Amino acid sequence: MKEQLEAMIASMTPEVYQRLATAVEIGKWPDGVALTQEQRENCLQLVMMWQARNNDAPQHMTIGKGGEMVTRSKKELKEEFGIESDVTRIHLH
Repeated sequence: MKEQLEAMIASMTPEVYQRLATAVEIGKWPDGVALTQEQRENCLQLVMMWQARNNDAPQHMTIGKGGEMVTRSKKELKEEFGIESDVTRIHLH
């Protein structure tokens, strides 16, 4: 089973990875059919395993190459998106 899983991950193209990631995010396949809970769980595992092997430029809350979860602070995210710290403050009266 482990060998089959490894072969499946190794054969996944970036396009297949993206389709699985999108399906997990929105809960639907590209044709609009909803994922079952089991499909969503399996797809999420495949996405995370693919990221652990191939994600050279991990985003916030993804798995980086090597299997580590990548998180960034609010300050780091603002810098990444070019947002000044005072721009996001909202004052309601």
